[in-house]
Amino acid sequence: MSKPYSIQERTFEFAVDILSISKILRSHHEYDIARQLVRSGTSVGANVHEAGAAFSKSDFVYKMSIASKEARETLYWLRLVGRLNIDIASLRSTISENHELINILTAIVKHAQKTS
Repeated sequence: MSKPYSIQERTFEFAVDILSISKILRSHHEYDIARQLVRSGTSVGANVHEAGAAFSKSDFVYKMSIASKEARETLYWLRLVGRLNIDIASLRSTISENHELINILTAIVKHAQKTS
């Protein structure tokens, strides 16, 4: 299956993956990590979607910067999940997608700052 083209759709699908992983974590009684992962992982897409309605270039850069920071925090939580000894089939691909999203969001922010 190919990845969605738009960053909005891609971050939405990422959030769906995060919710699936958090469900597995909750079934293993890892409630605190599941909560943190959901908070940061779904925030990536929420901020990207919000940036789509930015009222200025600086507002756009600000929202995308937050999305990038949330993606970095999510990577931390996913790496921590990897150390829990819980079999999560999608973990590797979600971490890979997380890395790609960080790179894309960083590039978007840098490009938008240059064109300001």
